[in-house]
Amino acid sequence: MAQPTPDLAETLQRLVRDVPDYPEPGVLFKDITPLLADHAAFTAVVQALADAGRDADGNVVVDKVVGMEARGFILAAPVALALGVGFVPVRKAGKLPRERHAISYALEYGEATLELHTDAIAPGERVLLIDDVLATGGTVAATRQLVEKCGGVSHAVAVLLELTFLPGRETIGDLPLVALGQV
Repeated sequence: MAQPTPDLAETLQRLVRDVPDYPEPGVLFKDITPLLADHAAFTAVVQALADAGRDADGNVVVDKVVGMEARGFILAAPVALALGVGFVPVRKAGKLPRERHAISYALEYGEATLELHTDAIAPGERVLLIDDVLATGGTVAATRQLVEKCGGVSHAVAVLLELTFLPGRETIGDLPLVALGQV
């Protein structure tokens, strides 16, 4: 998997804005909306994230791209299109209408439950997990468990930013990680 370029890291630093004390005191929120509004930057991000679903020769090695609610959806859907594979949303509890798997986990500022339709991923399908920020790793670990409950195989996780002062990398274990930027 290719690593991000210095230009992309600079672009992220320039276009991802810090919002202190959101959604609650003590949390430094990473606002990606300026990045999304910049066509060239957004295109570069989608291509860089899609590279995590390709081998060294540029061949697609995943069958599905999973995006984690909510900002992961914005990134994962165009990545799936770039790779020519399906997109699967992992939703917060109560948002999916059919039979689903559910996993509850701890966030850096609370608890949450994620759900995935039981038929969203076929046994043996290789899956690229996409989110905006890797913090404690709880969302990625829960999503990986949901993929495995369907019989899928998590290929890698790709994120815009890794918060290196939190234990996300440790939490996701041996799952390969591509982070386009680090804080």
